Parts: sequence; structure tokens; C-alpha cells
Amino acid sequence: MDEWIVTYVDGKIAAITRDFKAFADIAREVAGMPASSAPSEIHSGRIKTEELLMMATTLRWEDLRLFGTKFQKAVWKQLFDLVHGPEGDYHPPLGLYSYSDFASICANPGVRSVAHAVALNPVTFVIPCHLIVPKETIDKINEIEAGAKDTLFKGEDLYLLDTIDVGQYSAGSPDLKRWFIAAQLG
Repeated sequence: MDEWIVTYVDGKIAAITRDFKAFADIAREVAGMPASSAPSEIHSGRIKTEELLMMATTLRWEDLRLFGTKFQKAVWKQLFDLVHGPEGDYHPPLGLYSYSDFASICANPGVRSVAHAVALNPVTFVIPCHLIVPKETIDKINEIEAGAKDTLFKGEDLYLLDTIDVGQYSAGSPDLKRWFIAAQLG
């Protein structure tokens, strides 16, 4: 989990992934564009995880050049706004969201379509899709927290427990998703 591939299109970030597949996907998108609107430069580079974590706090929406449908981009913008707000300034996220709660934030009753767009997020961690988890996870965390209020444990950091299912993660394993959640909610 030490290095990430960042793909840039005309100086803006188009993808942050673990491999070069996104670069190939973006190149295919660009190849289908008319020459008059095609970008002039596409390149990829490697960054360390520490740089990725810093990017999440400093990048603005305008620093991204995303390829997707209008719907996908709207969902990705809502995800981005979970940690940047409408003004674009970074603030720590309030917590985890269920897919159904996030679909409500997106003003879209189609939980599956929103979940699919979340899974296709091309910009790992910067667009915090890792904060969206199954509703059962939220319910389990709430149940454990309620039972732990009078204990020394208090139920904090429950997302770190291996027994809590945080759901699948398109950027890697559920353990990576759990690590990103901890890094951001820390």
C-alpha cells in the first residue's frame, strides 16, 4: 500500500489507483474525442501513501478532470463534498454513511445506482468512497456503541474491528478500506 499511480490529464488529476488500468481507460476515452476537444497531455506518476493523504486535504474539485457519466460525476461531487463542503475547504468527515443515507444526500432514491457510481470512483481516497458502508454496518456500530456507553471501551473506533464488515472496496481489500477510514476519521 506504499505507492499509488496518479493519472493527469492536462495537469489535472483524472485517476488515483493501484495500477495503470485507469490510464488505459482514460486513453480510450480520449481516443474517442474529437481532436478539437481532446486534451493535449496525459501522463501518470507514482506517489507515496503519505502524499495521497495530503492530497485529500489540499485538492479542490477544480483540480480534477473526471471521465464518467453526468450521473457518476454528480455522485462523485457529493462524495467529495462530504469532506470539502460546498466551499471546497477540507474538514474532517462527520463519520460513516450507509449507501441508503448517501443516496438520500444525493437526492436519488436509486440506492443501487448510487452505490454503483460510488464503486466506480476513479480518485481513491481524495473522493472518499471509503466512507460509504453497508447499512448493516452502521446498524451494528450503533448497536455496539449503545451497549458500550457504560463501559471503558465506549465503542469508539469500531470500524477498526475485523468483525465489522465495512463492505467491498474497488481500490483494494476491505482491510485497505478500513485503513483509509481510520486515516480519515482518526
